[in-house]
Amino acid sequence: MRSCLDTAARHLYKPRPLLLMVALASAGVHAENVGGANLPDGAVKVGENRYRVKDDFKGTLKHYQAVYPPGAYPRRHIVNQPGVKAVHILNPSGRNFEGLNIYEANDEVRIYVVRGTPEQRPGTK
Repeated sequence: MRSCLDTAARHLYKPRPLLLMVALASAGVHAENVGGANLPDGAVKVGENRYRVKDDFKGTLKHYQAVYPPGAYPRRHIVNQPGVKAVHILNPSGRNFEGLNIYEANDEVRIYVVRGTPEQRPGTK
């Protein structure tokens, strides 16, 4: 007598969505999205539109090069002080957020999601 596991029928196996989501999350595919802006994994909210990330400055910029390519999302350095690094990434469409400020100070990397005033945001009054 053959068991159902010995058959070549593929229709008996159905992948479980929960297992698939866990596998994708553990592979680093998941990233948080706040107000339309992508944040790296492990970003912790420290204030309104402000987040601390666990990665270093170069690693954070590398993440954003993949998410927001420099050709489509212009960048500029915004601070010229010793011990402080800061880059602004402009969102040319202006939808949901105007841009991102990524900065490192006191051995800590933070991201500020630049959003317009409520009058400037689409769909708000």
